[in-house]
Amino acid sequence: MIFDFGGVLTSSPFEAFARYETERGLPVDIIRRTNAANHLENAWAKFERAEVDIDTFDKLFAEESRALGAEVRGRDVLPLLQGDLRPEMVEALKRIKAQFKTGCITNNLPANAIGSMTGRSLYIAEVMVLFDHVVESAKIGLRKPDPRIYRMMVETLKVDPKKCVYLDDLGVNLKPAREMGMTTIKVASGAQAIAELEAATGLKLG
Repeated sequence: MIFDFGGVLTSSPFEAFARYETERGLPVDIIRRTNAANHLENAWAKFERAEVDIDTFDKLFAEESRALGAEVRGRDVLPLLQGDLRPEMVEALKRIKAQFKTGCITNNLPANAIGSMTGRSLYIAEVMVLFDHVVESAKIGLRKPDPRIYRMMVETLKVDPKKCVYLDDLGVNLKPAREMGMTTIKVASGAQAIAELEAATGLKLG
């Protein structure tokens, strides 16, 4: 059982993005549109692969968002990433951990890496110990949806991808897992994810 972190075990940062845009009178979805444009090589992608530092990310993100209609500083977006933990998903993870190998693949930023000051509050230690293995984009220089990051996980866990379930809140990140043979779950809410996990595992998780 392989999990994404943000938007799966926590609420989606998209809600915080929307609030920020409304409060500042910015165009709707300017942050998400900036993230989506040239999504393999934009500022966000480069920062998640630790190819640029925070100052360069801040500048590049501002330039990219300005090209789409309104300037947003990259530094201002970072605090919006910390969603609220979904306790029902953490409880489900605990029950799954008792029966299956567990992994977490997270696209994260060097500033939020596990063990960093902000990472300690973002990645709650009591949750992260429930995973047998964690792969962080900022530490390996690869990010989802690069197929190599999924292969690293199954090779480390020593599992057949056809016997894996992968959860993510973004369809683009589910596609490579599905192509490897994994069962995939697109997470829209905790209740929906748990229902699909129960169907996939045969466990009572709710």
